[in-house]
Amino acid sequence: MLPSIYRAPDTDLEDLAVIDDVRSLRESLADVLRVPRRWSSGMRRTTQARAIQGSNTIEGYTVSDQDAVAAVDDEPPMTADEQTWAEIMGYRRMMTFILRMTPDPEFVLTPQTLRSLHFMLLEHDLGADPGRFRPGAVYVRDEAADRTVYEGPPAEEVPGLVESLVATIRHDGADAMVDAAMAHLNLVMIHPFRDGNGRMARALQTLVLGQDRVLEPTFSSIEEWLGSNTEDYYRVLAVTGEGAWRPQNDATLWIKFTLRAHHMQAQTLRRRFQEAETTWRALDAIVAEHGVPERTTDALFDAALGYRVTRPSYAKHAAIEDQTATRDLRRLVQSGLLDAVGNTRGRFYVASGVLRSLRDDVRAGREALVDPYPWMSAELRRRAGR
Repeated sequence: MLPSIYRAPDTDLEDLAVIDDVRSLRESLADVLRVPRRWSSGMRRTTQARAIQGSNTIEGYTVSDQDAVAAVDDEPPMTADEQTWAEIMGYRRMMTFILRMTPDPEFVLTPQTLRSLHFMLLEHDLGADPGRFRPGAVYVRDEAADRTVYEGPPAEEVPGLVESLVATIRHDGADAMVDAAMAHLNLVMIHPFRDGNGRMARALQTLVLGQDRVLEPTFSSIEEWLGSNTEDYYRVLAVTGEGAWRPQNDATLWIKFTLRAHHMQAQTLRRRFQEAETTWRALDAIVAEHGVPERTTDALFDAALGYRVTRPSYAKHAAIEDQTATRDLRRLVQSGLLDAVGNTRGRFYVASGVLRSLRDDVRAGREALVDPYPWMSAELRRRAGR
């Protein structure tokens, strides 16, 4: 008999309404993606970059928006230090595997799969025992307060607990979002590895959502939202776990928290899709007006979103020779659409006044996101005693 782990609580009417909303939002996003759009690949790229950035920021590995995109593009960073970049690239390697493999109906999640994913994450740091369950006790410290905030279950229980975790995924009849949230909670509470448990748990959540096949795994992730709401994320884990491995505890607040994250992230994506469509139509007119090649629209789109454009990345995405890329970028600068920054070797390109004005105009019409659980932040602070 497998050991007990956290079980999904019953969902109430508030939760069921939010689940229905999120599924409708996700299905509408999936419908948009089924029709090829010129901005789709760019949105996949930046959405994956934001997820990588969000999940690693929680652990203190912070990179710029530009470096997050560089990680997706497998290009060198502009500002990240060597240690941070190793962590980012390990996470990108693991997530690339998840995004490519989980939609495959032949994919099977096993404890060994989790260990392999952990090896991908931390193979740059053999001292962290990548791919191996921890051999001893584990404690989570709040360094600022100089105290231990969580103690995981004994090491000898870890293999059985991970077996229980894997056995419950997609077999208990729960909604995929609830099932993925419980997988996340159980992995982070079991804390089976010496390091990387938080990132593994968030990646596992994306993996389980990817198996649902309603929306592409890239757009199912809530890692970006979690990275922007780290304090509440830590609070809900602390309230749920109460400092130790207590699988009998009620996970209701955790489920509501993750459903809120899904709702807010889906709203954010819907807004980005709408803004991408508007931006691309405007860029079509700008390209025609200035007489520059249509292939440059991808670079202009990136710049309009606020990203730097480099010659190697432009040449790669446009599938053109370096010399052609150089000529195109020079022409965009001469046309007043991009501004060049830096010397020849480290030169990059950013949005000019024309594209910055376009970005401001598009964002001016944004509607505020609607919080499906407007009471939650205050409740988390109250229950955490802060």
